[in-house]
Amino acid sequence: MEWLTNPESWVALLTLTVLEIVLGIDNIIFIAILVGKLPAAQQPRARRLGLFLAMFLRIGLLASISWMVKLTAPLFTVLGQELSGRDLILLAGGLFLIFKATREMHERLEGGEEGEVSARAARSFASVIVQILLLDIVFSLDSVITAVGMANHLGVMIAAVVLAVGVMMFAAAPIGDFVARHPTIKVLALAFLLLIGVSLLGEAFGRHIPKGYIYFAMAFSVFVEMINLRTRKTAA
Repeated sequence: MEWLTNPESWVALLTLTVLEIVLGIDNIIFIAILVGKLPAAQQPRARRLGLFLAMFLRIGLLASISWMVKLTAPLFTVLGQELSGRDLILLAGGLFLIFKATREMHERLEGGEEGEVSARAARSFASVIVQILLLDIVFSLDSVITAVGMANHLGVMIAAVVLAVGVMMFAAAPIGDFVARHPTIKVLALAFLLLIGVSLLGEAFGRHIPKGYIYFAMAFSVFVEMINLRTRKTAA
């Protein structure tokens, strides 16, 4: 617990907490999209459980730093590109996100028979939690690797994860409700997940796409849409 008396550790804790919150935005949006499929009574429980799973997964990964280091070691080469365990996880996660976002967009843009759409939209609580758990693993890689690179003490990294998840707990419900109330925002959220999926594929093949570009593009799109929402409200 020596880090508690070290000013540098407190700076690292603050910085890491902010970064964990930023890196958790995609996780919150994904949870909001999936949880919106459930009955209203089950949504708060699924939201909390999804974020708790993310927290425990990240803590577990942090506690196995030696295993995390091995994930970056090349396993085999495909067409001159070395692939590691981390790359394979990112590849699978990216493909799943692209599939999921594309399917959700198709349902909203193409529509269909009301009964058919309702049947497709219905999801069991367990299946939603499993999907959240699988994507939590992918989303956790970024935050864990960032934490390992920025802090030397496991206590600092775990504290940052717990604090970030606490903040996300408060933010998840209003964000999820806002996305559910505004169909255009939901489409933007799906577009954001699609971009994240593409960036994960790029990462898997050694093409780093700074997330700052994606976050800025989506923040600008949301800002424009907020102006549109305000304009339509005023006109009405």
